[in-house]
Amino acid sequence: MTTSASALREDTTRLDGSQSDRFARLGYLVLPGILPDDLVSRLKPEVDRWVDDGLRARSIASCTDPDTYGTPPVLELELAAHGELVGHPPLMNLLGRLLGPRFVFHHLHSDRQEPSRPGKPWHHDYEQNPQTDRAHSMIHTLHYLDGLDESTAALAVLPGSHRTVAEKTARAHLGTEEIPGELVIDRLPRGSTVVLHSALFHTRRPVTGADRPRYMIDASYCQAGVRWPPVKPYWRYMLRRGRELGLDHGTWPELFAERHFSEYSKEYSRPANRPAAQSA
Repeated sequence: MTTSASALREDTTRLDGSQSDRFARLGYLVLPGILPDDLVSRLKPEVDRWVDDGLRARSIASCTDPDTYGTPPVLELELAAHGELVGHPPLMNLLGRLLGPRFVFHHLHSDRQEPSRPGKPWHHDYEQNPQTDRAHSMIHTLHYLDGLDESTAALAVLPGSHRTVAEKTARAHLGTEEIPGELVIDRLPRGSTVVLHSALFHTRRPVTGADRPRYMIDASYCQAGVRWPPVKPYWRYMLRRGRELGLDHGTWPELFAERHFSEYSKEYSRPANRPAAQSA
């Protein structure tokens, strides 16, 4: 099944009870064109800088081999528009409805995915070690700066799969192939966001004839009430920078609070235990 933006206009940041229930049941919301055009216009050159200046590669190296590379020289949230996106008020209001009034920022990934990049196999991104329950929610917000169309890879999700406890790579053997019950999201306007429960299985599916880069920023947030495993060895520094930069706008005091995290585990975060390090 393919979903177009016009069919999803009912999903807005002003959630009513039925929309909240729908998210709880299906595990996703689609927000066509939620990001202001001015913000998108400022984000895109920052993504280009992040990729072209080697900052993304340096950030990955710092996570893969922290003993060698240490803390990266620049964090995504230190880029002005990226930092603005992390605490974007309409997004914060939405998360407050879905996660409750107390939630914490987990991570930010930014990328310009070239048309030749292969797809990403079916996976989920719920951080729990071991995977035992879904008592607390974690959300990934996938921001598609240029939207999605036939010239870029599509996003496919498996509605309702977030309610089943499974390892992140439990469906990776399926690659990016179509599976029963999936929903394909491949038509979205510029500045659109897909909000996923992090335990929802999804895949980036390549499209024949794709011919332009796919600008995507993935920002993740966790419900308070449990200690979440961090995936970046420099997580304390990242949270401190968020506080120093005032990215919570003085409205969300828990957004960069360290007490919501357990200690970093190099074993848990190593690539062999996680899906491929590229955004969906």
